[in-house]
Amino acid sequence: MTTALAPALTPTHLRFLEQLFPGEGLVTKPEEMAVFGADSSRRSALPWAVVRPRTEDQIVELLKWAEAERMPLVPRLRGTGMSGGAVPAFGGVVVSTLWLNRVLDINAGDFCAEVEPGVVTAEFQALTQKQKLFYPPDPASLKISTLGGNVSTCAGGMRAVKYGVTRDYVLGVRAVLPGGKICDAGGRTHKNVVGLDLTRLFVGSCGTLGIFTKLTLKLLPLPESSATVLAAFPSLVAALEGAKGVFRAGILPTAMEFMDATACRGIAQIKDVPWPDNTQAVLLLKVDGSASALAEDIIRLEQALSRANPSCLLKGLGPKEEEPLWEIRRLVSPAAFQLGPDKLGEDVAVPRGKTVEAVEGFQAIGAENNTHVACYGHLGDGNIHVNIIYDAADEGQRTRAKACKEAVFRLTLSLGGTISGEHGTGITKAPYVSWQLSETERELMAGIKQVFDPSGILNPGKGWV
Repeated sequence: MTTALAPALTPTHLRFLEQLFPGEGLVTKPEEMAVFGADSSRRSALPWAVVRPRTEDQIVELLKWAEAERMPLVPRLRGTGMSGGAVPAFGGVVVSTLWLNRVLDINAGDFCAEVEPGVVTAEFQALTQKQKLFYPPDPASLKISTLGGNVSTCAGGMRAVKYGVTRDYVLGVRAVLPGGKICDAGGRTHKNVVGLDLTRLFVGSCGTLGIFTKLTLKLLPLPESSATVLAAFPSLVAALEGAKGVFRAGILPTAMEFMDATACRGIAQIKDVPWPDNTQAVLLLKVDGSASALAEDIIRLEQALSRANPSCLLKGLGPKEEEPLWEIRRLVSPAAFQLGPDKLGEDVAVPRGKTVEAVEGFQAIGAENNTHVACYGHLGDGNIHVNIIYDAADEGQRTRAKACKEAVFRLTLSLGGTISGEHGTGITKAPYVSWQLSETERELMAGIKQVFDPSGILNPGKGWV
């Protein structure tokens, strides 16, 4: 049975932390701690203290002490998560592992790498590419997010259509558990069926089972080249029919993104766009492979899309020509704020064949509640980002935004979908987990949590409670 957690940090607790984390390793001034209490969900809470370990030994000693003192700990890296998973909403000491940021090994023979959790994703990808290797996961925050954070949330990204998500590239995890035990799950082999798959349990656990100190990641050969096509359509149905045509043609794109009319309108307010004013949806597709095959792939892609009568069709071959097209996609989230000062950023996923019904339903929910609802995201795997845009200072708009969010979740679940495709549940979706997971499923998950963290000190109140 989980025991009561410490209600505050005492002077004795503080002296212990000062000894274990000397100098800049301990942060206690409120003005310095504030940044460690917020993430991209725009939720925040002030930590009791922030510790910044430089070694695994420090983490071991910290977790021995925290278990004995029943001290809540909130693991954290860059805070790019969208669901409040790194916010100390229920109190506690924030543990920032950003200083554990070494790339320990990149091995072209094993097609794997060993890294510490604080390595920035894009910087790691650049290092692998120098050896003609490829780490596919590409969350939108890859230029600032870390590999440890990506593993903790099982981050997805635009290349998931062809290459899968973060869990598909984690071969092993080294983590410190409450009480100071070290768990080495998995390893450097690409196959391993000895015992239960503890590695998969850690991936997506959002800091509730252990604190990562090392990750072993799978790599692939680097594709020789890539190409991108942008197609605009006069209706959402036409755009989604174009997407179906790509799959019917036997093409598996690296990425297949879409933006609805509201998303396109937001982008047009901050950038010159290449599509006509009456555009209702835009598709953005990438293919990769050998340079000799890409020219033919682009022709097949254009032919498949042309059957849906796009009003605009642009293409780029190679990174230099592709980058301006992908810059448009990266502007979607910030552009939403052109339509209102606040937003609820949801990331539902539905079966691929239900995408049209889902997006049309989400747009209808917005219209019914007189609220801007922008839909965009990873069309190829049914992962739809639903931005509900409103003014939090207006009580009526806050009420309508919450009604939209709950209606979006109910429609998603009725279509056989999930309320989170890649952001996790954290604190922003915790009240709705029971809508998707049965009591039996939640009890099983709570039992697993109890095995790893019997006192419930790691990221309390998060996940599936």
